[in-house]
Amino acid sequence: MATDVPPRVVVADDSGLMRRVIVRALRDAGLDVVGEARDGDEALAQCRSLRPDAMTLDLAMPGLDGIGVLRRLRNAGVRLDVPVVVVSAFSPAHGARAVDALAEGAFDLVAKPAAGTGLQPFAAELAAKVRAAASSSRRATTPSRPATAGPRSSRPTARTAQPADSARSRRLVVIASSTGGPRALASLVPRLPERLGIGTLLVQHMPAGFTGSLASRLDQASRLRVVEAGDGDAPAPDTALLAPGGRHLRLAGPHAVELSDDDAIGGLRPRADLTIADAARHFGRRLLLVVLTGMGDDGLAGAYAVRREGGRILAECEASCTIYGMPRQIVEAGLADEVLDLEDMPAAIAREAAA
Repeated sequence: MATDVPPRVVVADDSGLMRRVIVRALRDAGLDVVGEARDGDEALAQCRSLRPDAMTLDLAMPGLDGIGVLRRLRNAGVRLDVPVVVVSAFSPAHGARAVDALAEGAFDLVAKPAAGTGLQPFAAELAAKVRAAASSSRRATTPSRPATAGPRSSRPTARTAQPADSARSRRLVVIASSTGGPRALASLVPRLPERLGIGTLLVQHMPAGFTGSLASRLDQASRLRVVEAGDGDAPAPDTALLAPGGRHLRLAGPHAVELSDDDAIGGLRPRADLTIADAARHFGRRLLLVVLTGMGDDGLAGAYAVRREGGRILAECEASCTIYGMPRQIVEAGLADEVLDLEDMPAAIAREAAA
């Protein structure tokens, strides 16, 4: 498919006003809205007939709701590979359903604008995520090229693991992820041991109101205890602390988590770079950074700090990423000690954290 052909999108929402807002935002960004649906059944019918590159989907609709649509898309007799960006009201009450939507295969989430807030940030985030979703759809239908050894460079993009130094202490683990991250974490975290290094910090790009539900879901499936981080929490081997949506996760010292309401950086709060840089400063060689799937370059500045302080870095490989953005930045900068498929990541993390 020609790269200059705008992505084709279906918009599904039972609110006529919200459909108009979404359609306007997408068309202003150069995307082609080819259909609108008022409920889940219409959404599925338009996916079958129009074969869009992506769909925006509200979760609360009459009849077949958004979760039902996601399940039907995944289990359709005629395979419908339509990436879905959920556009829904985000709050603690809606958080669990949104995390359910990610578990059912949604590509990403965008919060509906709250009353009295401007539409521009919403429109920009929506367009970026729908475009990324559409790109993933188009890549899936394009014949893949044979794998190569790596970028054309005189220096390797990854260093192989070195034998563990018997004098080296256990490590703090920091895991950063964005688009596709909740699904990656759902695969990774339950396979980690019940005690991991010095402790674990998770930074997943999500809006406020969602991370509590994500922590709860991970906790129920894992041997590690997974909780949303709070002021004054301390890293512990049996616990993974998840950065709350809408707040930066900082370290005031090696034994003190501090939450910050400072401005978003690059549109992100939490920003993984801040957490990683703090951890590098306090833990130095006793830090393991893991960068998973996601758009953008969050984690890159932090990775340079980890490298300067002698810590270790693992990056997810392109083959298992939903979006090979954040890990690509690490790999192409030559900062990754190992580049691994998500399937191989739990064993590598356990090994490195105990080194």
